[in-house]
Amino acid sequence: MGNRRLSVSSKKHTGLTELRRIELEKAEARTLASYGTKSAQSRGRIHPEKEHPYRTAFQRDRDRIIHSSAFRRLEYKTQVFVNHEGDYYRTRLTHSLEADQIARVIARTLRLNEDLVETITLAHDLGHTPFGHAGEDELRELMAAHGGFDHNLQSLRVVDYLEEQYPDFRGLNLTYESRIGLFKHPGLLKAAEARGMGTFEPFNSPSLESQVVDLSDEIAYDNHDIDDGLTSGMIAESELDKIALWASIKKKLKLSPGAKVEVKRRQIIRGLINLEVTDLIKQSSRNIAKYAVKSPQGAMKLDRFTIAFSLKLAEERETLRNFLKTGLYRHYRVVRMTDKARRFVRALFQVYLSQPEQLPPGSQKRLKAEGAHRVICDYLAGMTDRYAQNEYRKFFEPFERM
Repeated sequence: MGNRRLSVSSKKHTGLTELRRIELEKAEARTLASYGTKSAQSRGRIHPEKEHPYRTAFQRDRDRIIHSSAFRRLEYKTQVFVNHEGDYYRTRLTHSLEADQIARVIARTLRLNEDLVETITLAHDLGHTPFGHAGEDELRELMAAHGGFDHNLQSLRVVDYLEEQYPDFRGLNLTYESRIGLFKHPGLLKAAEARGMGTFEPFNSPSLESQVVDLSDEIAYDNHDIDDGLTSGMIAESELDKIALWASIKKKLKLSPGAKVEVKRRQIIRGLINLEVTDLIKQSSRNIAKYAVKSPQGAMKLDRFTIAFSLKLAEERETLRNFLKTGLYRHYRVVRMTDKARRFVRALFQVYLSQPEQLPPGSQKRLKAEGAHRVICDYLAGMTDRYAQNEYRKFFEPFERM
């Protein structure tokens, strides 16, 4: 009798969970704008899979990213400051989470698909190398004659091929919309197809969801680089006071003279983020109406971004970003870190290339089919700062254990 009750209960549960996904898809149809990407209309996955009973296709994509090993490794991949410089500074993981928070607010307000936006945001940095842009610049040079390197394409390679989670196929088998969402501009499509990374429908502009991710990424790293730069002492608030955008926010906030310096700074940075997000939402709404965007496909046919800042704020932001380029990214300490990072990557690449048998067994198995340069590139790009530093010590410090 007890077993029969359990069986009936299970059947009821199955029916409810099947209904749950369908109801979520119906909710998208009711609440998303006509130009928002609907999960029920997804072009599907490379490897056919049965739909999940209580998650939409894009929710499932997001969860696969979160549970991937590449996502976990972002904890020890850095933005500007190398990992051992201090625990306070942003990593690729904290940056991805901060960008995700901003992107979700924008997507929800514009009635775009929040789950798709979150998937793309959490996946957009998976292809980044250790040591931030320094590692990417070095790998780009090393791979120039061997198919090249781009962190956006590498993110796609991670989710399509390098992650191994399932017995019947490699990669995470994400939906078409999540995969193409990783391209920030159409020029990357040709490079992806040339490297055998799949076939994609040509577009003039990325999807609206992808555009939201791109600019949310900018908002997050600009403002948090300011925070990290001030904390490190590489830039001074007195320098920022000369920049109109920073000064105007500071003036409007009317901060208490008795408040801690750190609290004042964070309030200004919060104000900057809020201003940028608000401006982006308002201008994007105007653009959607101006360009008569009615569908996801319509937005991708336009030869310009629909998601954009107002011209006034765009100019003010450029002044602030130029300050970061000269004041922080070209600071002598950052230049030293960058040069050291590039030497690490170059030396490791050359060691593996001189004797590929030093690669781990899983990478060695791919050498014949994919070539040493691409396999070594994948291996290095997947390293965390800490792991790369440890590998360097093993190879170049004589008394370090292998």
